[in-house]
Amino acid sequence: MKKNIHPKSYNTTVTCACGNTFETVSTVENIQVEVCSKCHPFYTGKQNLSSKKGQVEKFNKKFGFSSEK
Repeated sequence: MKKNIHPKSYNTTVTCACGNTFETVSTVENIQVEVCSKCHPFYTGKQNLSSKKGQVEKFNKKFGFSSEK
C-alpha cells in the first residue's frame, strides 16, 4: 500500500436519536444518526403492509385482471 494517501481511521461511537449506541471503525470520530436497527420499522416488525395490498387490488381492477381463473 502507498503511504500517506489513506485517511486516518478511528474507533467511532455511533449514537442514534432513540438512545442506542454502538461502536464501529470510521474516518469520523463521532457519528449521530436519526434511525438505527433498533428503532427502524423494517427491523422492529412494526411496518404497515396493508397499503400495499390495496395498491395491488387497485391495479388489478384498473387493468381488468381477475384473481379468478
